[in-house]
Amino acid sequence: MSGNRKTNKRWKETGMPFLLLAAFILLSAFLTGCSEGSGSAQAKAEAKTKADKVLRIGYQKGDPLNIVKERGNLEKRLQELGYAVTWNVFPAGPPLLEALSSGNLDVGRTGDSPPVFAQAAGSPLVYVGAGHSKAKGSAVLVKKDSAIHTIADLKGKSIGLAKGSSSHYLLVKALESANLTYEDVTLSFLAPADARIAFEQGKVDAWVVWDPYFADIENTGQVRVLTDGQGLADDRDFYLASDVFAREHGDIVKVLLEEVEESSRWANENPKEVAKLLAPLLKIDVAALEKAAARRTYGLEELDDAMVKGQQEIADTFYALKLIPKKISVADAVFHPAK
Repeated sequence: MSGNRKTNKRWKETGMPFLLLAAFILLSAFLTGCSEGSGSAQAKAEAKTKADKVLRIGYQKGDPLNIVKERGNLEKRLQELGYAVTWNVFPAGPPLLEALSSGNLDVGRTGDSPPVFAQAAGSPLVYVGAGHSKAKGSAVLVKKDSAIHTIADLKGKSIGLAKGSSSHYLLVKALESANLTYEDVTLSFLAPADARIAFEQGKVDAWVVWDPYFADIENTGQVRVLTDGQGLADDRDFYLASDVFAREHGDIVKVLLEEVEESSRWANENPKEVAKLLAPLLKIDVAALEKAAARRTYGLEELDDAMVKGQQEIADTFYALKLIPKKISVADAVFHPAK
């Protein structure tokens, strides 16, 4: 009993203050937790809001946007505006624009023909920028030991190319230059990687393709160039966006094009560095990429009436060949930013 009295006395002398202190600590922790939880929830909400603002870009390996991506400056600029960036790679322009049409991309870059096919299919895309002609960077190729020596010799032959790509239009114009029609050849529509395999295995007699794939196989010494695009097709870069995105986020499109220009200046001044940058990404030799860089000029030009007329000629040609289902007005798809 005496032990219990001593214990009770100690409890009375020391336990009460201790329990009060413990309760105070627990209450403080609870209140602090509530405060932190509220702040954390707010921070998460703000982060989510920022994460919801994402610029979704479509590009092809080795194209100007690929250089913008690797340099990393666009992300820094857009981060200040509350935007993140996602990069989506495509083997050619047509699937890229399909993704744009379906709402899975905001902006992208292709050659000259894919936008025509996309517009004819009802895609809500708009032209927001244009690059320099790179006519030297596309070609009609045959094997070095092929019996085909001129475009006219392609009559009755099989040709591999990407459907709806810039190479598609180049082939049409090349055939016209030799008084051949579209029906005079057999076409195999293949993505660049598959087309190269078919070409090297002899499953197609010729291959129409663009850089850097052109430069890569050219450097093997096993092909001959029947013609490149000079005098036949300008083969420009075109930058496209969904109509809604361009209208509602013209400031973001402007930032993107500014970074394309900045990266292009660097690329034109440092072709060897461009080749070193892209070689591991493309798994293509530096020498081939240096060749591709040497026969093009990176950068943007004003999207003027002459360019629109050139795109309209492509559209009219494809409509006449029944490759697109309806006539289109390219001018209707040119974005005019607010002054």
